[in-house]
Amino acid sequence: MKRVAIIGSTGSVGENTLRVIGHLAEAFQITGLAVNESIDRLAEQTEKYKPIAVAISDASRVDRYREAIAARGIHVPEILSGPDASSILAGSEANDIVVSAAVGAAGLRPTHAALAAGKHVALANKEAMVVGGELLRRTARASRGLLVPVDSEHSAIDQCLRSGRLAEVRRLLLTASGGPFRNTPQSRFGSITPEEALRHPTWQMGPRITIDSATLMNKGLEVIEARWLFDIPETSIDVVIHPQSIVHSMVEFVDGSVIAQLGSTDMCGPIQYALTYPNRLPTLMPPLDWTLIPRLEFDVPDPARFPSLALAYDAIRMGGTAPAVLNAADEVAVRCFLEREIGFEGLPRIVRTVLEAHSPVAASSVEAILEADRWARERTKELSRRGATRSV
Repeated sequence: MKRVAIIGSTGSVGENTLRVIGHLAEAFQITGLAVNESIDRLAEQTEKYKPIAVAISDASRVDRYREAIAARGIHVPEILSGPDASSILAGSEANDIVVSAAVGAAGLRPTHAALAAGKHVALANKEAMVVGGELLRRTARASRGLLVPVDSEHSAIDQCLRSGRLAEVRRLLLTASGGPFRNTPQSRFGSITPEEALRHPTWQMGPRITIDSATLMNKGLEVIEARWLFDIPETSIDVVIHPQSIVHSMVEFVDGSVIAQLGSTDMCGPIQYALTYPNRLPTLMPPLDWTLIPRLEFDVPDPARFPSLALAYDAIRMGGTAPAVLNAADEVAVRCFLEREIGFEGLPRIVRTVLEAHSPVAASSVEAILEADRWARERTKELSRRGATRSV
């Protein structure tokens, strides 16, 4: 039986992980749960799954948690708290597998701690690999830790790569829905509202990733993630618009063969794949009904419509801390757009301005990466306040 800790247990990936583990109860045991502030839900999870340790990043909420579990008659042997709590839990000897599902760059430290301890990491935190991919890959190699992606596109590529050797790969093909504006006249982009951008045609997601899907920045971040996950140069990673979202991604080999991974649009599949890797077990997901699959369409992204995608490739070529700056600038810019401080067309403009102002340094430590992240956030906020995107 494998012992599992979930960093970000109350988010959507964390909840789905608990569903998968409930389905495979004979194979996995929950030993640790980590959250930032969702105390009531953590108490419910504690009662049901009985972890031996929990981590609460916001130390001010620990007393409330103690009261909540006491009211349920529960005892937890270890309660970790503070900004390092998740990292301590992730590196604990009590865990065999760590599911890294915290939101944003905050997932970098626990992911790094787990890999440094040689853990099997099921990586659902995209930002950790975007901002610190080079460091995480180097750490995993040194410790012999295992990094298996949960992101549906990268899980698909991981599965496709099992059909051949890395030296036989010509290119990776990441599929993208194209978001809500793939057919919208570009002349309309200046008047797009947050409400319109949040209406994704395929997925129900959080605000940031929904806006990133509308600009295709989400695919740019996935290109960076793929570059480090699979040790493939960015020149061999392409993005393909696929509105039906049935083909999750593809790998093209040097002999012209293309291996595609298709499946239901349910995150339980990639989560289970990452937990059981390299084995496959029966799943909660229903099989594809081939009679109901619509016609599959593929197209090339329009660079004029989606300039954010090119920014991600620029960040890879700049190297070092540039991807961390790209990610942080985008996160703040999206928030500014949602708060109507900048327009939709201002999103890639402000990110480009911040990226071009950055002088990358080696991403040799978590501290160097997070310092670049901090600088980019402050710079983006400053530009937004000054309305700099109107003239960029």
